[in-house]
Amino acid sequence: MSRCLLIALAVAAVAAASVTPVRAQQVRVLDLGHGIFEAIGVAVGTGGASPVVARRVRERIEAILPARIGDLAGLIGRWRKTIHGRIPEFALRRRFWERVVDGPIGALVLAGRGDEAEAALKDIGDASAFAGASMSGQAEGRVTLVGAGPGDPDLLTIKALRALQDADIVFYDELVSSEILDRARRDASRVPVGRRVGKPGIGQDAINRLLIEAAKSGQRAVRLKGGDPFVFGRGGEEVEALREAGVAYSVVPGITAGLGAAAQFEVPLTFRREALRITFLTAHKAKDADAVDWSVLTDEKMTVVVYMGMTAAQSVRAGLLAAGRSPQTPVGVFARVTRPDAQAAVGTLNDLPSLVEKIDGGPAVLIIGDVVAHSAPWRRQNLNHVISELLEAAE
Repeated sequence: MSRCLLIALAVAAVAAASVTPVRAQQVRVLDLGHGIFEAIGVAVGTGGASPVVARRVRERIEAILPARIGDLAGLIGRWRKTIHGRIPEFALRRRFWERVVDGPIGALVLAGRGDEAEAALKDIGDASAFAGASMSGQAEGRVTLVGAGPGDPDLLTIKALRALQDADIVFYDELVSSEILDRARRDASRVPVGRRVGKPGIGQDAINRLLIEAAKSGQRAVRLKGGDPFVFGRGGEEVEALREAGVAYSVVPGITAGLGAAAQFEVPLTFRREALRITFLTAHKAKDADAVDWSVLTDEKMTVVVYMGMTAAQSVRAGLLAAGRSPQTPVGVFARVTRPDAQAAVGTLNDLPSLVEKIDGGPAVLIIGDVVAHSAPWRRQNLNHVISELLEAAE
């Protein structure tokens, strides 16, 4: 794990442990003045609400960070003015130090081989080239498509967090929560580019142009998408545009909403001898549902996961019933999955439109298949039904 990322995780831990919500730029820097923090100020604060929590967070940070992290800070401090003279451009200079911290030189310091690290730093001939400058001397830009997951910031991958911490600019969808955006580097620009159902966006072509322009200006851009970039996220279109423009790119997967719903509400999308296949489809409008060939989705051993299906629930129900799927097939509507206000309604395919009416708004996924009968909401519903019958019998 990179040293820069360790610092980011430490700051995230501070925010997560705070009694009141605390952003990285709002916490108070404490002068810890001993141990591994001799050369580093660590931001820990609870607004005076709980010094014990602050102390516990500090102890956790100490456990995470390498013992010689102060030595690494000292090395950078000794060379800072020299490198500033050799690399006047701030963005490129920052990348130089990121390579030092995250690469072999940083590893040498943390291994207690400071003299070797010093010599390796001194042997760098072209500091700009080491930092990744292009032939023109400008920092090379790139785009990283990052899956933000279904909502819970703790479900971000380590690689996604690293990309957010390295980003100069973040283009994000509307469904990405502020808690996830706060994991980006504090001084990174943030540009909203997404849309929700019924609300216009800037359009995919405009998004592609913004990504290309950012990369060609030397910035490290992150395209932050809810769920996974390649599951109904138009990631494929953006990758094609970047490839055609000659822009370097990479893709960081995220947890898609269907899997988030399955985990939170205990819906096993596959189940031995009961559910052997899964189909993911999208139907955020009735006309999308009308275009689906429902006849291939009637297998009782197939689980069907419908994204953005609330508005088309009536058409989804009609299509499956007309194709021959049983009206008693278990179904679930799972909204705002992995978030604190997540909600579920379960029942049968015949009741799907009325289940949607119980939900207080999306985004939501529909899960259709016998596996829904194994879910936690289904078990609770059956238990409540049994209790009601027992109470009625006792009267």
